[in-house]
Amino acid sequence: MTTTTTTGARTVTALPSYEDALATYDPVMGLEVHVELGTVTKMFCGCPTAFGADPNTQTCPTCLGLPGSLPVVNAKAIESAIRIGLALNCEIAEWCRFARKNYFYPDMPKNFQTSQYDEPIAFGGYLDVEAAGKTWRIEIERAHMEEDTGKSTHVGGATGRIHGADYSLVDYNRAGIPLIEIVTKPITGTGEHAPEVAKAYVAELRELIKALGVSEARMELGQMRCDANVSLRPIGREKFGTRSETKNVNSLRSVERAVHFEIRRHAAVLNAGDTVIQETRHFHENDGTTSPGRVKEEAEDYRYFPEPDLVPVAPARTWVDELRGTLPELPSVRRNRLQAEWGVTDHDMQSILNAGAVDLIVETVSLGAAPDQARKWWMGELARHANETEVDLGALAITPAQVAELVTLTTAGTLNDKLARQVIEGVLAGEGSPSEVVAKRGLAVVSDDGALLAAIDEAVAKFPDAAEKVRGGNQGPAGQLIGAVMKATRGQADAARVRELLLERLSG
Repeated sequence: MTTTTTTGARTVTALPSYEDALATYDPVMGLEVHVELGTVTKMFCGCPTAFGADPNTQTCPTCLGLPGSLPVVNAKAIESAIRIGLALNCEIAEWCRFARKNYFYPDMPKNFQTSQYDEPIAFGGYLDVEAAGKTWRIEIERAHMEEDTGKSTHVGGATGRIHGADYSLVDYNRAGIPLIEIVTKPITGTGEHAPEVAKAYVAELRELIKALGVSEARMELGQMRCDANVSLRPIGREKFGTRSETKNVNSLRSVERAVHFEIRRHAAVLNAGDTVIQETRHFHENDGTTSPGRVKEEAEDYRYFPEPDLVPVAPARTWVDELRGTLPELPSVRRNRLQAEWGVTDHDMQSILNAGAVDLIVETVSLGAAPDQARKWWMGELARHANETEVDLGALAITPAQVAELVTLTTAGTLNDKLARQVIEGVLAGEGSPSEVVAKRGLAVVSDDGALLAAIDEAVAKFPDAAEKVRGGNQGPAGQLIGAVMKATRGQADAARVRELLLERLSG
């Protein structure tokens, strides 16, 4: 497959296939994941962090960077950062401090970001993830605290970006919300599995963050987003290539697609004899491509220096040990337990994980559904809808409570599988709960024996030869008669009950 794209160095008319790119080059990744902490107030002031407030209503002199205002560190954010570090097998610093990261963006009111640089609160950890049938250990360089910026909205134009916009609006409600940035060491040796490993890492990290209760980590709301760094080096070469950084990727599927595309794009640039530009890139959901952002700064360009208005952070070892004791069952341990409880194979559990269905199934089971039935619908019909509409499974317009209700209806015999699939279509279309869809569409299984016997008699009259063979002890043609009954009842009959009544009818 060939694609025309702007690579950043030049316009290349054809990208090599993914297989051809990997035949020549070895990918190296670095993943930087930003997580908005679920604190009630911002990182350095008392402004609320609730999502969805009117623009610029959750601000104060401190988060707006007004002269004379002084920051105070959010203790809950420090606690959350330590718990994240511990869960990632990191060392927790005995002493660390904040720094000013200087750069200008209209949505950053102070013209610097209060962050951590060479003295992070957590460092030197790892996270094991499952992908492509094996375990990959992703080493963590550091997890550091910082504050979020505001949000710019570019009005007019075709892309929603600043280029071509008529004007821009800035909302500072998000400015100052606590962030943890988790930075991996270079990820090597993944080869063709690089996109899959990247997706698996972000998925595992999201599950970990949610398990810790420090954030809802909803990527679609920007509570967790990934910057994917990709570079290529010729196979056998030690030195890394020049990297690009695809910014703010906000879904698991998009992380995988962004890495996949960047590998092909880098290969196109290198094959053409050009040099990859170290830059940020924007990911486009509609076609899975990236486009240039800005030339990427080096650390010295930010002119880091210690934040003079904040005292250093020195977590007491006793406090760190106490927090270590509060860690919940970690996702990998939980998955092993659930796999044993559900009685599924390693392959099936990996499929559930890859689909992002673990929590969905758990919640559905907690609402009364049998595990095998919960898995059946989430990993079957609903996974198919998610793939067809190219959205994450959890983003479908159906809840675990509604799936549990669907299971109850099928278990009770109110629905068969065919009817249940129609009910799912109705729920996804916004027609209400499963019971409401059943009522509106008239989808309940026909359970009245009188109605079924009438339909059976019509089928016998229509296919007398088949009926005669069944009377003679040959049950093979019964399928033809049952099919006729199912057609007459628009698939709403209980096939097992139809068969039972048919054989009784023809046995006399």
